[in-house]
Amino acid sequence: MTATDTAKALAFTAAQAAADKKASDINLRDVTEKIALTDVFVIVSASNERQVKAIVDAVEEQLIKQHDTRPLRREGKGGGEQWVLLDYGEIVVHVFHQEARQYFGLDGLWKDCPQIPFADGPRAPEGGDEAEEQR
Repeated sequence: MTATDTAKALAFTAAQAAADKKASDINLRDVTEKIALTDVFVIVSASNERQVKAIVDAVEEQLIKQHDTRPLRREGKGGGEQWVLLDYGEIVVHVFHQEARQYFGLDGLWKDCPQIPFADGPRAPEGGDEAEEQR
């Protein structure tokens, strides 16, 4: 079993929103084989706490705007946070301060899960459907 198309669409939106706020080391992992509760982890880094907040705000805004969805749960939102988790059910977004990301080693914990390629900027639709490209 692999991540659903809906989960991938949410993950790409979240990743692009993070990239637009200059997030680094954007990592999407299909965790369906390891976790029954979610399909995709979106893991990103920020250089400071203000950027963590800006990325979180952008992800929430774009997922509402493009998919009309809000997080089911949010952990760590507040001042001076090193790590914020946004749980959307099908995806979980982890926004880390760079040092916290290294400390917790989340990437290493999920390294055996398939990585979902993400490139910053508009992406070509799967299957080459021109109608999708217009979205």
